[in-house]
Amino acid sequence: MNSERLKDFRQAAYELLVKAKDATFELMDAVMTTRNAACLAEFSLNPLFHRHRPCVYEALQDCRPDRKKLMLLYLQQLQEEAPSTEHVLVAIDHTAWGRPDAKTLQDRTHEYHKGVIIGQGYSTIAWIPEAEGSWALPLLHERISSWSSPIEKAASQLKLVCEQSINPVLAVLDAEYGNACWVLAQASIQADCLMRLRKNACFWSAPPAYSGRGRPRKHGQKMRPGDQTTWLEADAVIEIDEHPELGQVRVRQWLDLHFYRAPEQRVNLILVERMKPMSNGQPFPPLWLAWVGERTLPLETVWFKYLRRFGVDHWYRFVKQRLHWTLPNLRTPEQSERWSDLMPLMSWQLWLARDLVLENRLLQAICYD
Repeated sequence: MNSERLKDFRQAAYELLVKAKDATFELMDAVMTTRNAACLAEFSLNPLFHRHRPCVYEALQDCRPDRKKLMLLYLQQLQEEAPSTEHVLVAIDHTAWGRPDAKTLQDRTHEYHKGVIIGQGYSTIAWIPEAEGSWALPLLHERISSWSSPIEKAASQLKLVCEQSINPVLAVLDAEYGNACWVLAQASIQADCLMRLRKNACFWSAPPAYSGRGRPRKHGQKMRPGDQTTWLEADAVIEIDEHPELGQVRVRQWLDLHFYRAPEQRVNLILVERMKPMSNGQPFPPLWLAWVGERTLPLETVWFKYLRRFGVDHWYRFVKQRLHWTLPNLRTPEQSERWSDLMPLMSWQLWLARDLVLENRLLQAICYD
């Protein structure tokens, strides 16, 4: 990857900022090259920021990032990397920006982040570009308003991405989305979804044939992943002798199940078990997954796609700690959204520049007994 692609990307992004383009780009350059900062004004001390301190705040007040057009720019970069027939793997999750002291900030909500806090929630759909590694490149990173929910926001983001993508989309999601609400929300979206499930989830098999009397049944036999006595006979069972990371693994699959509240939406249930016990002799907890979608992937590989979901967690940690996402105490939700729109843009620039710099790992502290 050469520098021309990065230059073209930056020039295209520059035109999509609408207003305060120069100040906003200098602010992004300062953020990407400042390791530690105590407040937003400190970015004005960076040599790459050629303006006075008030221009930092004026950039966030005046810039108008075109979120949808930026997403199209990101998809254009994605399509240069992935063949048109290959599944695009995206991870969906949401996080909190805690603002407990900002009592005058409009539209604050209760969010869960190491306990319940007051602040703003943000939903993210991110492309996972590599089979290994921690890169996650957001396509959309949007605030969840008080009249919406993480599931509704995630469904709207996934729909927008699928409408603009020429590749088939596979979305991987955490257990918060492994329920009937999400299955119903994404029913009209042309995407495949792989969700983690909680132990207390319940599924029903297809109903038996109509007996001719009364209302036709909607549900068949009940199956609870947390209760092995209710398990149905698996439709497919495979064993992987030596997985490079997990060792011996057994994968079972049940076809054509459904949630009670979504009887028309078929779900394939997948159970992943590590056969080798933990160091204390106890077995590893089983991993329950649900697949929803018309397309199918081989059972040998589909379950491993879920493990790539954790890339979006690494991205959240990166933008909070290194790109200083939650550092400023901005006064309005609009300013917070403009600042948040710059996080994906900076992440894509860093990814495009990854081959232009040498990796310089921090030295690990050595502890002696």
